[in-house]
Amino acid sequence: MELAYIPSPSRGVLYLGPIPLRGYAFCIIIGVFIAVWLGNKRWVARGGRSGTVADIAVWAVPFGLVGGRLYHVITDYELYFSEGRDWVDAFKVWEGGLGIWGAIALGALGAWIGARRRGIPMPAYADAVAPGIALAQAMGRWGNWFNQELYGRETHVPWALHITSSEGGRVPGYYHPTFLYESLWCIGVALLVIWADRRFKMGHGRAFALYVAAYCVGRAWIEYMRVDDAHHILGLRLNDWTALIVFLLAVAYIVVSARKRPGREAVVEPGAPGAGTAATEAEAGDEDGNAAVGRTADEAGGEPGDGDGTGAKAEDRAGDRVEDSAGEPAGPDEAAAKDEAESARKS
Repeated sequence: MELAYIPSPSRGVLYLGPIPLRGYAFCIIIGVFIAVWLGNKRWVARGGRSGTVADIAVWAVPFGLVGGRLYHVITDYELYFSEGRDWVDAFKVWEGGLGIWGAIALGALGAWIGARRRGIPMPAYADAVAPGIALAQAMGRWGNWFNQELYGRETHVPWALHITSSEGGRVPGYYHPTFLYESLWCIGVALLVIWADRRFKMGHGRAFALYVAAYCVGRAWIEYMRVDDAHHILGLRLNDWTALIVFLLAVAYIVVSARKRPGREAVVEPGAPGAGTAATEAEAGDEDGNAAVGRTADEAGGEPGDGDGTGAKAEDRAGDRVEDSAGEPAGPDEAAAKDEAESARKS
């Protein structure tokens, strides 16, 4: 008899009158709220407006849901279009089946549309929301627990997941809780991105690329443990190949981006309070520095016109003094003779 295990819920849906309340949907919704909340805090900290992340999420979330479902249906088409299957089930998102690869790809397209409408650089937005997306995935994976799906190989470890349903070809027993493994991994990815972003001031999409690369590493070994049906290529599951390719692309982006555009964006949202402060201060410092250099050069006999023009003004004043002094007597004797002549003329 097993002394310890993770029990599966007896049901994945509750009914509020005729309205079904599904655990899978609740996990997705809560994940979206977490992503928007954390993304907004990070966006404001970077100089953006509060509420901008939510406005763009209005575009990103629907696109992401559609993309996630499309990826799942395309890669597991036999579940919906083979003999004896009902193709209408392809639209039943609440029953589970969202591919993260499609969700991120099409969700990014939606975010790009929203960001473009606001005049916001997409890489900066992606960096701000990256940890939140990882936490949203961590929350969303608990939806698989409600549906008793996507578990791993049979095991007798104390944290084994007890599957009790026999629907859809399931065999009741104790299995690796891969949903839990991925949830914990995503939390670790979020913490990694937050730390790295603070430590290295990552910008221009590199924080998002780090999230993608780190997630792919975990997804690869977790995917290898799963026992649900999947397409295989050269002995590896399709999602393992996807994780490998996406990981390499993410790492390549980090390397190339760091060389071409080091540092972080000075302005992430034009017109936001405090936007461009760093750039303004840099420009002001440069102007002040040039002025100081000009003044120093003038005081040292430098070229006229350096700095803010004080050199030219100083030279003009010196010239005026020379011209004025040119018509004055050269010594006290000449001044005294001039005074005597003037007195004699008056008398």
